Amino acid sequence: MTLAPSVPSAPPIAFASGPNRQLLAVTLLLALATVPLMAAHALDHRLFQGDNVWLKPLKFHLALMVYTGSLALYAMLLPEGTFTTPRWRLYIGVVITCILAEVTWIGTAAALGTASHFNIDGIWSPIYGLMGLAAVTLTSLSLAIAPAFWRRRESPLMLGIALGLGLTFLLTVVVAGFMSQNLSHFVGTPVTGARMPLFGWSSEMGDLRIAHFLATHAMHAVPLVGLAGSRTAVWSTALVWTLIVLWCFARAILGLPPF
Repeated sequence: MTLAPSVPSAPPIAFASGPNRQLLAVTLLLALATVPLMAAHALDHRLFQGDNVWLKPLKFHLALMVYTGSLALYAMLLPEGTFTTPRWRLYIGVVITCILAEVTWIGTAAALGTASHFNIDGIWSPIYGLMGLAAVTLTSLSLAIAPAFWRRRESPLMLGIALGLGLTFLLTVVVAGFMSQNLSHFVGTPVTGARMPLFGWSSEMGDLRIAHFLATHAMHAVPLVGLAGSRTAVWSTALVWTLIVLWCFARAILGLPPF
C-alpha cells in the first residue's frame, strides 16, 4: 500500500506586501509620543474629574496607535500597491491629519487642565464640533479598506477582517454619535462613584464607553476568529459581537451598567 505524500497546509497569515509607509509612520509617531506623556503623567499630579490630567491623552495615543498599527498590519496581507495610489495616499494623509489634530486637541486641553470632549464653553465649542468630524473621518478608514478584503472573502481571515473593519466603523459611529449628543459618556446619576477595575467604567450607572470600546475592537475580535479557518465561526462571531455591543449600548442608554 502506498501513502500519498502529505501536503503542508497553507499558513493562516501570508503577507503579500510591505507595511504601508504612511500608516507605519503615524503608528511609530504615536508610540514615541507616549514617552513624554508617561513622563508628564508621573511628574504632573494635577487631577481633572478624579483622574490625572495626562491619563486621557495617554489612553488616546495608545488607542490610536493600536488602530493605525492594526490597519498597517492588515494592509500587508494585500498585494503591493493596493493602498498606495495617489488617491489612497491623499485620503490616508487626510486621515493622519485628523489623527494628529485629535491628539493635539486632547493634549492641549490636558495641559490647560480642562476638558476636551463634551466641552462647549467658548472657543472649545467649535473645536469640539470639528474634532467630531475628524473622529468620523479617521474611523472611516476602516470602512474604506474593508472592500479590498471582502473581495477575497473566500479566506476566513480575509472575511473576518472585512466584517470586523466594517463593524468597527458602523458600530462606533452609532455609539460615539449618541455620546457626543449626550455631552457625556455617563447616563444616570452616580451615588458612590464605583468603577470597574482596570478600565474605570462605571459599575452603577450607564457608561457609553463600554459599548464604544467593544465597537472599536470589532476589527480585532472578528479577524482573530478567522485564524481558526472557519467562515461559519467568523459570521457567528460578527453577529454575537454586534449583539453584545448593542446590548451594552441599550443598557447604557437606560442608565444601567451592562451586568
